[in-house]
Amino acid sequence: MGILRVINLHKAFGAETLFAGVSFELKRGEKVGLIGANGAGKTTLLRCLLGEEAYDAGQVLLPAGETVGYVEQDCRFEHNTLYQELLSAYRDVLAWQEELRRLEAAAEAERDAAVLEDIMAQYAKALARFEHGGGYAYENNIRRVAAGLGFSPEDFEREVATFSGGQKTRIALAKALLRQPDFLFLDEPTNHQDIGMVEWLEGYLKEYAGGVLLISHDRYFLDQVVERVLDLEDKGIVEYKGNYSRYLAQKAERCEAQLKAYAKQQAYIAKNQAFIDRYRAGVKAKQARGRQSQLDRLQRIHAPVENNGFAFNFINVAASAERVAELEAVTAAYDGKVVFANQSLLIRRGEGLALIGPNGAGKTTLLKLLTGELPAAAGRVKLGSRVKLGYFSQEHEGLDPQRKVIEEVMFDFGLNEERARGYLGAFLFSGDDVFKLVADLSGGEKARLSLLKLMLAGPNFLLLDEPTNHLDIPAKEAVEAAILSYPGTYLIVSHDRYFLDKIADRVIELEDGAITEYAGNYSYYREKKAAAKPEPVAEKPAAAAAGREAPAALRPAGARKRPQDLARLVEKLEMTIRELEYEVKYLEQRLNDPATHRDPAASRAAYEEYAAKKAELDAKYSEWLEATAEV
Repeated sequence: MGILRVINLHKAFGAETLFAGVSFELKRGEKVGLIGANGAGKTTLLRCLLGEEAYDAGQVLLPAGETVGYVEQDCRFEHNTLYQELLSAYRDVLAWQEELRRLEAAAEAERDAAVLEDIMAQYAKALARFEHGGGYAYENNIRRVAAGLGFSPEDFEREVATFSGGQKTRIALAKALLRQPDFLFLDEPTNHQDIGMVEWLEGYLKEYAGGVLLISHDRYFLDQVVERVLDLEDKGIVEYKGNYSRYLAQKAERCEAQLKAYAKQQAYIAKNQAFIDRYRAGVKAKQARGRQSQLDRLQRIHAPVENNGFAFNFINVAASAERVAELEAVTAAYDGKVVFANQSLLIRRGEGLALIGPNGAGKTTLLKLLTGELPAAAGRVKLGSRVKLGYFSQEHEGLDPQRKVIEEVMFDFGLNEERARGYLGAFLFSGDDVFKLVADLSGGEKARLSLLKLMLAGPNFLLLDEPTNHLDIPAKEAVEAAILSYPGTYLIVSHDRYFLDKIADRVIELEDGAITEYAGNYSYYREKKAAAKPEPVAEKPAAAAAGREAPAALRPAGARKRPQDLARLVEKLEMTIRELEYEVKYLEQRLNDPATHRDPAASRAAYEEYAAKKAELDAKYSEWLEATAEV
């Protein structure tokens, strides 16, 4: 079994140590989460494991011949189409393919038997490398993986630069998955992905045969995928067995034990220090020096960092009418395209609503209808009396980049420095952080500051569009605490299922142009969705016979095949493909045999037969792809 070993790894930037003494193992088949606050060094650690970043001391031991795939957080691509970008994952295989073609041409032209035998020996080696790298299946593999990640055949000719951030992450993921590496490193793979795609990725990773090390702030995702958690804190790694929920329980127990040990050690230190101070001079001076020497050698236990809880007092949140907002038979259109039609929704005072749905379903459009930024194409959008609306967008337009963080709060709300620091502290801005320029803040810091300003403005109806994007886990917990203590009404768009489980008491699903309501949190919504899925019904023999596909001449032009007919066609094509693959393999073995090339005419005939059979196989692959796409 392949094991990636990390032994006593150290990394510093100048005088600042990022991490020290980091040691752990990753076995093939294991799924391990790497967590920690932003800036703790998680991405740098991954880059050290990959050899992309130099480390100062320690070892990274990868078994010989084992491969590593990496999906980074900010994906960078060349100016390629999607197909070209995915094809670049097979650069070595394509080089071997060119080598095979060169050797084939050389063998066909060669008349000297000894030279031909040498060429064929080279050909056999190149062919073995080509086959091992997936040479005969790479085109089909590209299309299969791309389809699984939500890309259509039409997308293959699009420039990668034209895809969204979430799609670019999926492109990077596809490149990594194509070669099925022994170890897969993922840095925030769920960023910008809708819930459906994240759930697909969860299922894929659970079945993945290689070792997976992933950085994620998505707690629900970690719960579903990982079986071990590495917590990068205080410049070192602490390991916990189990998923994220088990990690939380174990960390709480560890902190409690550490606190008791710390208190006990402090009492011991205080007692001995009192003895030393009392008898530093006099008859017991030698004993005092001995105890001082013991204290100097004592390995000190650090007090665990205590979470003092969320403390934020909302100001000026007046009560609204009972009916906060209504959509009555509303049709929404964007850029001339209807997003949804004839949909209604009632939001009542004090409700906490989650708005979910796939990317492009119209969630942000619905928020803009409520803010008045987008007029309804039909129907009526109405806000109740005494409703003061606050809108959190992902662009953070309300921040002044030239101000300091503390100025954003003091100047806009007339607060003194002490009160401003108190509010900022609740949203994890402490110490000199409050004097940073807004322009220099990270995406997560801007999100926290925007949310704080929004809440200080005193709206009684919050519309929040992805408020936890770019936030690490401590920041997400601070935002959750703020929202749970908020006395007004809120509607939140988010793909963070753990977050939605905590803050939502009603889920609004927007999908396929329709609004569906569920009276519970995200877990309740999932249960109801699962229960509503129809059980697959086995087709009765009589129905199957009656439903056989009509001859092509009797079918109307352009008629679509039924799902069951398409399924049968896919099965039949797969059987044909398997048979052709065996034939191609047999012909390859003939080409590898030097005896085949002793007679130039027989050699050419073998090449022609191989090429014809390969073309037939490629054609069947194309038919299979069309059929599966239609399914």
